[in-house]
Amino acid sequence: MVALGLARLLTAHMRIETLAVHAGHAPDPSTGAVTPPIHLSTTFEREADGQYRAGLVYSRYANPNRTALEECLATLEGGAGAACFASGSAATATILQSLEAGAHVIAPDDAYFGTTKLMHDIFGPWKLEVSLADMTDLRSVERALRASTRLIWIETPSNPLLRVVDIASLAEIAHAHSALCVVDNTWATPVLQQPLSLGADVAMHATTKYLGGHSDVLGGALVWRTDGPVAQRIRAIQTSVGAVPSPFECWLTMRGVRTLPWRVRAHSANALALATYLTNHRRIERVHYPGLLDHSGHEIASRQMSGFGGMLSLQVCGGREAAMEAAARLRIVTRATSLGGTESLIEHRASVEGPGTRAPENLLRLSVGLEHVDDLIEDFDQALR
Repeated sequence: MVALGLARLLTAHMRIETLAVHAGHAPDPSTGAVTPPIHLSTTFEREADGQYRAGLVYSRYANPNRTALEECLATLEGGAGAACFASGSAATATILQSLEAGAHVIAPDDAYFGTTKLMHDIFGPWKLEVSLADMTDLRSVERALRASTRLIWIETPSNPLLRVVDIASLAEIAHAHSALCVVDNTWATPVLQQPLSLGADVAMHATTKYLGGHSDVLGGALVWRTDGPVAQRIRAIQTSVGAVPSPFECWLTMRGVRTLPWRVRAHSANALALATYLTNHRRIERVHYPGLLDHSGHEIASRQMSGFGGMLSLQVCGGREAAMEAAARLRIVTRATSLGGTESLIEHRASVEGPGTRAPENLLRLSVGLEHVDDLIEDFDQALR
């Protein structure tokens, strides 16, 4: 595949803006089309000698659009390879499925609720053991270790409190215990954070979010640092279970990736300006954003990230009812779940997560979009009166 060779050639020399445009892309060899075609076929012709053209057999195993996206994401993360899935949850489930029966996992006590729900509700009956730890405290993680610990799952910045944890130190703890270190890099994206270069074994993405970038495509991905048993197990589960994205979803995600660096920087600039404004607002009890100097994880974020991202959370004075009322008065910002799109989205996290939520009742999670930041500030100004 011409596109794959091009991506490998670029990696050693080019910056992420160039990689985002070119990795996995090349003019179509049969037509010269600059925009890649969508290969909808589920099956591929076998040659008379029994071989398959370009190694393609069946779309569950591989598809040109998925192969291109996997090469693109591996290049952006600096990994040896990648596997794409139908959702971020499917990617997470694949890591859990790859563990041996009775394995123990350490996960953050502040994390996407779908991740911990998946661990407890779906894999718990299959004897997966889970401990939640405050990963901002390395001693807390060390105390949670068991002889059966096989995975330390990291989420940084975390959802919804935007805690920041030291990836390199946690990777060292995991490896000293012969455990995997996997980082959910959805919020930071490879533009702002490179977990594999910090020692993580695998980076996970819900490609639905910033990588797709337009709130119109569902997907997930795992990128591994080195080829070996872990990569082989991931690939085996991907092809056998078949929770793979369609060619069109891969095509849409590739289209989104081309503008990723520029979008992420604009999201980050807007978020920092909005967080600074909200910090000084009399109706706001607290703002969670690692770009703020008084954030507990600011120093680590400054060291392991090149920017602070487009996500923030705010706690409104007056409790749950005041938070819900403020969200209802917003005119530009849309009340909806998800993040990473061009539009700003806000949600009352506790009511979304339901019983068992760890989110404060007065907390609103905000995905800051690409609107003009002055318009966003004016919208919050009128909503918080």
